[in-house]
Amino acid sequence: MNSQRAKEIVESPTMVNVTCNGVPIYIQHVDERSETARIYPLDQPEQEREVALSELNER
Repeated sequence: MNSQRAKEIVESPTMVNVTCNGVPIYIQHVDERSETARIYPLDQPEQEREVALSELNER
């Protein structure tokens, strides 16, 4: 996923289906400089982590 689309998803008022390695996730923050995003699985908000934007897929 590119950084512009990831930022659009973060700013969207509606929930957008995004996965990371097949797991549905929520994007908290996008870092355009490092091309990463802070995410967590929808069913495990305590499992927050940073991943490369290339690992994210919009469904």
